[in-house]
Amino acid sequence: MNIEVNSLGELSNAAKALLNFAENERIIIFEGDMGAGKTTFIKVFCAALGVADNVTSPTFSIVNEYAATAGTVYHFDFYRIKNLQEAYDLGYEEYFYSGDYCLIEWPERIAELLPDSYVKVTITTLAPDKRMFSFSKFF
Repeated sequence: MNIEVNSLGELSNAAKALLNFAENERIIIFEGDMGAGKTTFIKVFCAALGVADNVTSPTFSIVNEYAATAGTVYHFDFYRIKNLQEAYDLGYEEYFYSGDYCLIEWPERIAELLPDSYVKVTITTLAPDKRMFSFSKFF
């Protein structure tokens, strides 16, 4: 599924579309170039899940936890991870297999640790304020 977004105001529609597309899938990975808008979109998606907290990038903490009406949401940013041992030390299994939402930025850094089933969001920059969001399911 592809959705073109022409402004920040249209992100909430894309977030709702992702929520519907994902159905019961709780692992969602986000791919895109630096500055494509992964964290910005995750903020809007968290709002759609009922997160009232301030959603920020977990670049240095690796994972942030938010309470939502849909349960707990874990937001990962593996950009700064140096090796897979850091993910093991973090206890990634407890998060990934918790049944809670896990929103993962820079998943390619831990690709071999991803569960077999997840939704992938690819964000492509088309112009300064224009993005293409592609959703796909993997089982």
